[in-house]
Amino acid sequence: MTDSPLSGRIALVTGASRGIGRAAALGLAKAGAHVIIAARSVGALESLDDEIQAIGGAATLLQLDLKKGDRVDQVGPTIFQRWQRLDILVANAGILGPLSPLGHTTDDGFVSTIDINLIANWRLIRTLDPLLKRSDAGRAIFVTSGASSGKYAYWGAYAASKAGLEALVKTWAAELVNTPVKANLLNPGATRTQMRAKAFPGEDAATLPPPEALAPLFVELASPACERNGETVNFREWREQQAAKDASIRSASDASTN
Repeated sequence: MTDSPLSGRIALVTGASRGIGRAAALGLAKAGAHVIIAARSVGALESLDDEIQAIGGAATLLQLDLKKGDRVDQVGPTIFQRWQRLDILVANAGILGPLSPLGHTTDDGFVSTIDINLIANWRLIRTLDPLLKRSDAGRAIFVTSGASSGKYAYWGAYAASKAGLEALVKTWAAELVNTPVKANLLNPGATRTQMRAKAFPGEDAATLPPPEALAPLFVELASPACERNGETVNFREWREQQAAKDASIRSASDASTN
């Protein structure tokens, strides 16, 4: 790995076994971070570990079920015991939950969506806040969704969980102003994932960007150089800005050679 902007950094990625979490873990590892990959499936984590090793990276596996609050509460002490700090948190794990009218949504369906998408992230903040503050430049990235601010029939549980997550993270970001830690949200938009396919079964997945396209943005937000705090970063807007910058650089380069 020749380009290692995250060399020596310790990162935790939840929901790392597939989709956006897997892409984020690979991207951070490629950038030089030691990645703690967390998910329920040990088999999927072992497969990801093989991929990370294949690109010259390093990972530690952490089996974690976000429905078990006591296990989430132990993540901080577990990481502290080995590394004494955490430099990067990517809180990606989440579920779609029931897509149904609110009047027909079951207790279990609604509560489980809130538990995993919101409550578990609050628990992560609580257990990891001290470790991130031990870093010289702690960075936390939470994956959100446009459903948090839109008006989408039948998406009540998911939308409420993501709206709550955004309020939670922005509140925490305000509390972090005088610390080395920055906390932001990343809205990936429509992405080629299993969750997207479940929500929109008739959609042509080939028209959507793959999760790997988001990796550079995760690396940017995880970098000590990132000064954003309390922001929601839209991947599509960021990609357009990057394309404009690249075009400007190419134009300047062409002009200098003519």
